[in-house]
Amino acid sequence: MQTAVMEDRILYEDRELLVCHKPAGMPVQSRRIGTLDMENALLTYLSRKGEPLYLAVIHRLDQPVEGILVFGKNKKAAARLSSQMQAGHMEKYYLAVVCGIPERKSGRLEDWMIKEKTGNKSRIAEEKEKGSKKAILEYKVLKEEGNLALVEIHLFTGRHHQIRVQMAHAGYPLWGDTKYNPEIMQEKEWRQLALCAYKLSFSHPETGKRMKFEIKPSGGNFPIV
Repeated sequence: MQTAVMEDRILYEDRELLVCHKPAGMPVQSRRIGTLDMENALLTYLSRKGEPLYLAVIHRLDQPVEGILVFGKNKKAAARLSSQMQAGHMEKYYLAVVCGIPERKSGRLEDWMIKEKTGNKSRIAEEKEKGSKKAILEYKVLKEEGNLALVEIHLFTGRHHQIRVQMAHAGYPLWGDTKYNPEIMQEKEWRQLALCAYKLSFSHPETGKRMKFEIKPSGGNFPIV
């Protein structure tokens, strides 16, 4: 990703933090040699500006998911932002297209989830199952078209593949999800996942001012917008 393109992805930046719009298909971090990720792209951007090369990952998005990310630009800011996230003071909202029309136009899903040891997948678990963690989200149907629905999701916990697993378990898998949508799980070709972290709010780590950011999902990624 060229520096000019990276600059177009930055929503806000100051001495304490950087907020950006991660494109779908790009990992936040990657151990694969030759694979460009957001962390290294932003470090290159900072380097060309002559700024210190420090960038802390505060939260992550799955590689197929686009959306808003915040990074800490120094250790103090990173610690304060991470503390907000752990305490649930960082509010995260997503837009998703699901297959099937939810009978209830709004609701709350509470499940127990566990990450599987292989396959980079998670599943719904029993409460007493070792390693299981509580997963909570709320959803609201915004638009319906055919057998698809555009929903807004307020995420209260940050489990691995949480939205994808919980919505599929409820009977409304995400459009384009080759891991959890039964209709396309056997397909080997890449499909774009209709999931976007479109709203994020948190308190500035230095001033305490509440900051709010919102984006629109890329048109080609969503069959309904």
